Amino acid sequence: VLKAFYFDFLGCAIDPRKYENYIAGKKTLWANIGMHQFHLPEGKPSAQVFSGLITLLYSDFSKLMDRYNAYLDGDEPFIPLKETEFSIGMVDDMMLVTDPWGNQFCILQSDDPIEDRAAQVGSQPVLEGHDIPEGLALEDLTVYLPHGSNLDGIGRFYEYVLGAPTVSELTDEDSISVAMGERQTLTFQYHPDGEEDGGVDVGLHTEFSYADEEDVDADLPVYPSNHGPHISLYVTNLSKAYVKAEELGVLYVNPRFTRRAYTKEQALDQCMFRIMDIYDPLDEEREVIVSLEHEVRSAKKLDGTKYKSCPLLVV
Repeated sequence: VLKAFYFDFLGCAIDPRKYENYIAGKKTLWANIGMHQFHLPEGKPSAQVFSGLITLLYSDFSKLMDRYNAYLDGDEPFIPLKETEFSIGMVDDMMLVTDPWGNQFCILQSDDPIEDRAAQVGSQPVLEGHDIPEGLALEDLTVYLPHGSNLDGIGRFYEYVLGAPTVSELTDEDSISVAMGERQTLTFQYHPDGEEDGGVDVGLHTEFSYADEEDVDADLPVYPSNHGPHISLYVTNLSKAYVKAEELGVLYVNPRFTRRAYTKEQALDQCMFRIMDIYDPLDEEREVIVSLEHEVRSAKKLDGTKYKSCPLLVV
């Protein structure tokens, strides 16, 4: 089902680093689109469903529509999508797509495909003999929040910890957009189905358990494993971001993963650390606005060379 949607329908490229998993049909797959990628873990017992909207850019809708018609005709590559939540619809100039598990996508048509693919800036690897991804970029990730959530506080959090400014022209009374570099935004929006009294749970983006802690040193802090969605992003100064996150007390270690940064030194050595809770730096009560796991990565290693997974050509 995953292959039918992400690779056959969306036209994402198979990441060579996970090709063995693709052939075996198990474990985590990476689906590439421009400089960006989806990490798609094997659902046990069920697939992750992100409470939000994923906005992708394509050159045009023609190939997607051709494949949707092939799905309706029962063509073999798309048979796995039958009797799932998969659907598409057009609203004005947007194609709205629901994946087989209920994740929501908004696909937009690019005004400048060459600029939006930004191949001169960077790209993800492509298997030899395979086509580059049909999609150009993941333009925006919108995270749904309970109504009444502190949007301004979210903006202050990203500015303080990650140096990511608010994009004022994309921000209104119901949402706030934060710049993730020059070509991508992270948006937080009141849930379109949420009640005005905040009837949506702030933890709707997490799925905690203590099932993966057996191999954790007893002298280290104990964190629950998060089996919910997480986002990854690169920063130019990992040390500074770590210090700011530590000051706010928002550092997090996910025991699901082998790379675990409990200290700044470990974070710099591993070129990453994680944060979980978002709250307003000005809030003395430290009320959590939303919990969402972030993997914060460095574009450079300690020796100044590019980190191996960074898609940028120059850092």
